[in-house]
Amino acid sequence: MRFTPLFLLLGSAALTTLLAACGSWSPSIERTMDHLSPYKLDIPQGNVISQEMLAKLKPGMTPSQVRFVLGTPLVVDPFHKERWDYVYSLVKGGKQREHRHATIIFENGRLKSIETDVVAAGEKK
Repeated sequence: MRFTPLFLLLGSAALTTLLAACGSWSPSIERTMDHLSPYKLDIPQGNVISQEMLAKLKPGMTPSQVRFVLGTPLVVDPFHKERWDYVYSLVKGGKQREHRHATIIFENGRLKSIETDVVAAGEKK
């Protein structure tokens, strides 16, 4: 197939016009770009801890019973085997929305106490 000079001239003119149109920038496009931002994933991490779950815990429960109610603890300190930490955090849209923490203390293999910042439904911190 042979290209004639007229065909090459028209093709290069069309290509130049298309490339010039891609490079144009108008103020309305710039204003639109100011409102655009990347999508940020919701990132839940750790163990979900609710007041209902904590209400099921009773002093004297064994570690396996506590694990059944709350799940596997996020942090088990090898130097303090009688202490389990449950931590939950939720980052939504790049901002911290929720943070919950519960510390379970055992004594002689039985639940002794619970330290938590989880509030009951309807209460304010």
